[in-house]
Amino acid sequence: MEAKRKPLQGIINIIRFNWHYYATAILVIFSLLFFNDLLFKPFQPFVFYILLLAALTISISLIVSFYIYDISDLYKLRWLSIDGNKTILNVNAGFDETSEIIKQKFLTSNLTICDFYDAKKHTEISIKRARKAYPPIDKTIQVSTNKLPFLDNSFDFSLAILSAHEIRNEQERIDFFKELNRVTKSTGQIHVTEHLRDLNNFLAYTIGCFHFHSKLSWLNTFKNSQLKVKQEVKSTPFITTFILEKNGDAL
Repeated sequence: MEAKRKPLQGIINIIRFNWHYYATAILVIFSLLFFNDLLFKPFQPFVFYILLLAALTISISLIVSFYIYDISDLYKLRWLSIDGNKTILNVNAGFDETSEIIKQKFLTSNLTICDFYDAKKHTEISIKRARKAYPPIDKTIQVSTNKLPFLDNSFDFSLAILSAHEIRNEQERIDFFKELNRVTKSTGQIHVTEHLRDLNNFLAYTIGCFHFHSKLSWLNTFKNSQLKVKQEVKSTPFITTFILEKNGDAL
């Protein structure tokens, strides 16, 4: 993925990688319109309201996504402050939108890129389409979530940007963060950027927000990985970055 994002890149990719959802919704809408006259008249107004709700739901989710991924400052990574020659680990789930940005933003740092995508575990068609459109960056290291191939205390910063939610199994997610804990220096930080399963994301994505994890679930993961939350940063009302440090109990 290039460092400079193109206009509408975010919303175009969302539709491109998830076109089957939108195609299904459009098919259902046109089917209801076509068969509406065949229904008993008392039921016909309900079809109109269902169609209106469906159209609003799709429109709101796309507008919010456009705001987040195309016009907000999410990809400026303002929450990430790195001075001097630091070691950075950036872990993605098969679709890397940030490594080229990090390279250009922190020119004197040493960036290591990892991809934990596993076709047997991560079966969503959207990820497969994204990987086909944007192959892994050169020198990306393929890793397992439960064993990162690095020595203890290797990195000043470990980053998981819009990726860790793809680890659906709770124990696997805890094991992954234990590994991030292990490879991050005692003076270092782990940054986790995610949508949350909360009211804001429910209003934006309705049932789609259940693909995300709740704040309580994340805090439980951090606590069981021997990490504590130093700070929470909101890039938008829909995106949260947890800045974590080693040792101690999480909030």
